[in-house]
Amino acid sequence: MARMTGKTVIVTGAGHGIGRAYAERLASEEANLVVADLDGPAVEAVAGDIQEMGGQALPVQVDVANWASVQSLADKAVERFGGVDGLVNNAAVFSTIPISRVGFEEIPEPEWDLVMSVNVKGVWNCCKAVAPKMRAQGGGSIVNISSVSILHAGGGRLHYVASKAAVLGISRVLARELGGDNIRVNTIAPGNTLSEADPTPEILAIREAAIAARSLKRLQTPSDLVGAVLFLLSDDAAFITGQMLVVDGGTNLY
Repeated sequence: MARMTGKTVIVTGAGHGIGRAYAERLASEEANLVVADLDGPAVEAVAGDIQEMGGQALPVQVDVANWASVQSLADKAVERFGGVDGLVNNAAVFSTIPISRVGFEEIPEPEWDLVMSVNVKGVWNCCKAVAPKMRAQGGGSIVNISSVSILHAGGGRLHYVASKAAVLGISRVLARELGGDNIRVNTIAPGNTLSEADPTPEILAIREAAIAARSLKRLQTPSDLVGAVLFLLSDDAAFITGQMLVVDGGTNLY
């Protein structure tokens, strides 16, 4: 049976890559999707594909770093579907909007500020916008997307790793603050994922290099992540909050 029938879920960064995979899988489980991304044409395309498959989808162009834009996103979700049951904070500066692979002393200050604005402030904004909607209806589930880079700290991209460590901290504090409202907050930490639609040889080499350290010897793709997100959003995880679920093919073992 479909696990998300009648539930409304906002997925940010849903215009491309992993975010699109989350949206499409949730739609297959009969969720009402709010497809949100900075790329307006992309959200229109994703929502259109979901609708063609018989699903319900509302495309919304949003800048998660802008509070007014995020408020509007949450309001549009309620206006269209009557509430917000789930939020996947996936939008981030990393792949679709690429960042430098350099040492910490070489990171341009504007790039540092951009990463923190989207990857950290964006998560805060979205949680702040949907929490009152969830509280008013008696609960909900938030899944924030971090990264296994916070566990192995391989060097390079300090701004990205720092932002994803902040996502974990945000999730844990919010799990405490929102638990009394029956709002669950959990974190997914994906491994090195081939999310690019048309990867360059350099990117493909980086993704393939990660295989050696894995227990499961293959590339990780967006389809490997969607089940974990679905589980945490669904009632199957009704008594789980404040946790981080690592999905990396057994690179990091606990």
